[in-house]
Amino acid sequence: MTASIHKHEHSPAPQAVYLHIPFCTNKCFYCDFNSYVLKDQPVMEYLYALEREMEHTVKLHPPGQIKTIFVGGGTPTTLNPKEMEYFLKSIRTYFPNWSEDIEFSMEANPGTTDYEKLSVMKEGGVNRLSFGVQAFQNELLTGIGRIHNTDDVYRSIENARKAGLDNLSIDLMFGLPNQTVDMLNESVSRALELGLPHYSIYSLKVEENTLFHTLYQKNQLPLPHEDDELEMYLLLMRRMKEAGYEQYEISNFAKPGMGSKHNMTYWRNEDYYGLGAGAHGYVTRERHMNIKGITPYVEATRNGLPRLDSCEVPAAEAMEDFLMVGLRMLEGVSKSRFEAQFGHPLEDMFTVPLGKMLNAGLIEATQDGYRLSERGILFGNDVFAEFIGSITVNS
Repeated sequence: MTASIHKHEHSPAPQAVYLHIPFCTNKCFYCDFNSYVLKDQPVMEYLYALEREMEHTVKLHPPGQIKTIFVGGGTPTTLNPKEMEYFLKSIRTYFPNWSEDIEFSMEANPGTTDYEKLSVMKEGGVNRLSFGVQAFQNELLTGIGRIHNTDDVYRSIENARKAGLDNLSIDLMFGLPNQTVDMLNESVSRALELGLPHYSIYSLKVEENTLFHTLYQKNQLPLPHEDDELEMYLLLMRRMKEAGYEQYEISNFAKPGMGSKHNMTYWRNEDYYGLGAGAHGYVTRERHMNIKGITPYVEATRNGLPRLDSCEVPAAEAMEDFLMVGLRMLEGVSKSRFEAQFGHPLEDMFTVPLGKMLNAGLIEATQDGYRLSERGILFGNDVFAEFIGSITVNS
């Protein structure tokens, strides 16, 4: 491949912002995110540092009109109402130009969202909440290190609605230790009874540097059998479809038009700011990762951007990313969007893997590109792997 697969020059100002609040009430057994137990943490110091990073960032890359903001963690709702108010005000200061239909999401843990805090969040512009519920069986929740119970879930959703927040989502997990197909079925029923516009349903991945990984290596993690896990996935796809939800991405289900705009930014390989300790960002074909530790992050923001690492993404790698994340969406990848981003036709770059996956019946052609077939959804990771290192042209 020659150098003429070049960096495509036109890169509009980012319209999406990710902010990381790394504090948690406790660490879940499966979690490998950059998060720290809240007790004795310098929360306000961290929020001041985050503000400094915002200031440095917008000087370097002035923002466009902001369409989505996502606050993740950790558990952002561990901030108390005063801290929350300060934090939301600083976002508005540095990213002032919001689109009329902005989606402003915040992750929340059931049990950390009283009415007062939710009102402060609504006042500060938050209009979508994503609750980490994971399961509706208290014994499963205890077994994965969650500190909420199912009563907290109902109470939190009631408080959110009372505060005027209706665009709600909950996360569920399958493939958990000791979880049966029937338990998942019950969790899906209980979740659907809430009548929410959006559900994310993920399979457990045993990640390194987690308690579950340690137990797994000692053969002490009673995970469901692979066949049961496949049955769980087929069951939840069927149940969500019957209830009128579109599976718009491998793990995400929404009422028509209620998909997460912020996640779409990632899946379309578009630019976004990533702010906070350990956050990742992607701006003008450059990826960065921030310093992870709270104190080192706070110190680093005093002298500029708190980067642990940043690198320009080579065009070929950016093209592969486009395919791999784009095929996660059930609408698939768009040929016109690919060509606009890279200046090359999609088919020219990926002739071989596209042919192979079409022949295998794992992807199918759409009007403007390709998407996973029904069978392909079950073997997504195998399909994505085909596009790595497979650019087929010396253009």
